[in-house]
Amino acid sequence: MAKGASPSGLFDLTGQVALVTGSTQGIGLALAEGLARNGAAVALNGRNAAQVERTVDDFKNRGACVVGMPFDVTDKNQALSQIGRIEQDLGPITILVNNAGISRRGPFDEQSDEDWTSVLTTNVDGVRNVSAPILQSMARRNRGKIINVCSLSSERARPEIAAYAATKGALKMLTRALAVEFARHNIQINGLAPGYIKTALNSSLASDAEFDRWVVGRTPAGRWGSPEDLVGTALFLASGASDFVTGQIIYVDGGILAAL
Repeated sequence: MAKGASPSGLFDLTGQVALVTGSTQGIGLALAEGLARNGAAVALNGRNAAQVERTVDDFKNRGACVVGMPFDVTDKNQALSQIGRIEQDLGPITILVNNAGISRRGPFDEQSDEDWTSVLTTNVDGVRNVSAPILQSMARRNRGKIINVCSLSSERARPEIAAYAATKGALKMLTRALAVEFARHNIQINGLAPGYIKTALNSSLASDAEFDRWVVGRTPAGRWGSPEDLVGTALFLASGASDFVTGQIIYVDGGILAAL
């Protein structure tokens, strides 16, 4: 970004190519929409090919430049192949948003090996599978932005989310480690950590009257967040406005971590 650029120009993503994993619903969808609105060509991802296709059609109907790339981030070979297709169809990936993730709630001492492994494989190995080949490409071009979607659970815990909290803590430190390792290649790697956000995936929590009262009472802003509340921070981290920002975890949580 040239010195003296206008404030609006700082956030312009025209000419950028973004991959957002897990982007057919919830937070990933909102982030993909925000990047597309600000000029980026976006590769939409999910495991369900039909859902990816529907999302692509919706974006195209609104004039966005998108492609659909259905693949499972836990499949290393599949991820590598589809990343190659994205760069062939849209151009080199300059922005990666690692959003795909899952949670399996339950008592730690009763959780099945299958549930424990699925959370770790998706939330940690999945980030590695996608990030490693893209980082190689970014390093060759001496340019890139990576946003890892972390969580309040990167810092705090509550009962029955041990696997999820372990992965989000790991993702926080992976973000910092990679930021240090790749800063010399002009690649900025940061974390975006949502607070309590209302999405389809946590609708059961939001509809629980007791839990809803706890969230609203615990959050200084006095409400749940929406996926759209995350878009501004994502645009900052994806754009030239953050060219000297790396290794940071930005919590978009309505003030929870700041409050006693």
